[in-house]
Amino acid sequence: MTRKKKTRSLADKVTIRTGRRKDYKKWRHENPDEVTSSRRYTQKKRQQRKLQAARKLARQEAGQSIAIHPDKPHDKDD
Repeated sequence: MTRKKKTRSLADKVTIRTGRRKDYKKWRHENPDEVTSSRRYTQKKRQQRKLQAARKLARQEAGQSIAIHPDKPHDKDD
């Protein structure tokens, strides 16, 4: 007997009129409150964003600072 392949797909967990992709897409569009991203996906994305922010910060700190308007005085009273 063959085993059923494990899936993380939400499409298999939803029972709708037919198993067709078009119907599932329509159902998702009509019921946005019932469809949420998986915890695994949101954790992965959160981790990716943290990593991206850390890389960006490292790049900014590693880069040389340049004086944009060196001859102008710094008056913040205007």
